[in-house]
Amino acid sequence: MAFTKEMLIGDVIRQNPETIRILMAHGMGCVGCPSSQMESLEEAAMVHGLDLEHLMKSLNKLEQE
Repeated sequence: MAFTKEMLIGDVIRQNPETIRILMAHGMGCVGCPSSQMESLEEAAMVHGLDLEHLMKSLNKLEQE
């Protein structure tokens, strides 16, 4: 299943724990923070000033491996 920008970070991590590595590499060092578990990928990217499209490509590439 592909990741979408609407997915909550907590759900993404539960679906594939390897995503923690990708999220942190993109600058989301707060993946363990309780409030981040209820944020969507899109919201988190906006808060952290990240390139959402690049993040999504990285996450979905991992899912295809």
